[in-house]
Amino acid sequence: MSVAIIGSVTTPTIEAEASTKVKIVEYKNCKEINAIYSGGIAKSATVKNIGGKTKYKPFVSAELYTKNDKSDRDNDGIACER
Repeated sequence: MSVAIIGSVTTPTIEAEASTKVKIVEYKNCKEINAIYSGGIAKSATVKNIGGKTKYKPFVSAELYTKNDKSDRDNDGIACER
């Protein structure tokens, strides 16, 4: 019995890995945040919006949230939710 393997194995390049990382930037206000992250920035996937229903799902990044936590006016763990 023999097995033939057709195709090739690709390995990720350094450029591909770098492009998937989030740039940790402090934004001036919610307008700048929402231009990139329409649903805002959440510190974890388990936080709930205390302000009611939102239109967009927030982007989850603890580091990015920490850098922009001043924009979380209601202190629910989501900065600039919409």
